[in-house]
Amino acid sequence: MAGGLTHLDTDGTANMVDVGSKAETERTAIAEGLVTMQAETLRMILTGNAKKGDVLGAARIAGIMAAKKTHELVPLCHPLLLTKVSVDIEPDDGLPGLKVTALARVNGKTGVEMEALTAASVACLTIYDMAKAVDRGMVISGIRLLEKSGGKSGDYTAPPTGKAD
Repeated sequence: MAGGLTHLDTDGTANMVDVGSKAETERTAIAEGLVTMQAETLRMILTGNAKKGDVLGAARIAGIMAAKKTHELVPLCHPLLLTKVSVDIEPDDGLPGLKVTALARVNGKTGVEMEALTAASVACLTIYDMAKAVDRGMVISGIRLLEKSGGKSGDYTAPPTGKAD
C-alpha cells in the first residue's frame, strides 16, 4: 500500500485527515451489494406483496438517507455536501435475489467511497428487514466498491468477480 494509512499519525494514533489544502474536484463512487433469497421471496417483493409494504422503494430511500449520514456512522469520515445519491435495485434470477447499486457524488476535497458503500449496505439491510418474516435465510454479500473517480489518487475500477453480471 503506497503511502500507508492516512488516518494514523506517526505514533499510530487515529485522527481525521486534514483535507483543508486539497483541491475541490468532482468525485464519484459506485458500490454494489447483493441480497440472495428464495425465488418465492423475490417474487413476493417484485409483485409488491410484502406485508411491510414497498420493499424496493423503502430500500432505495434508506440507502439515500444512509449515504447522507455516513459521517455519523463511520468514525473519522468527513461530513460531505453530497450533490447526488442514487440507489438502483435490480432483480437477478440467477442468485435468486436483488442487486443493489449505489452512486454518490460530491464536488469537494475528499472522496465519496464510504457514502456509496454505506448506501448499498443499508439498502441491502432494509431489503432483509422488510422480507425477513418470510425468509430469514437471506444472505447479504458482495458489498464492494465498483468504481471511483476524482481526487489525487485517481480513478479506480474493480476487477470482475468472475460471475456473470
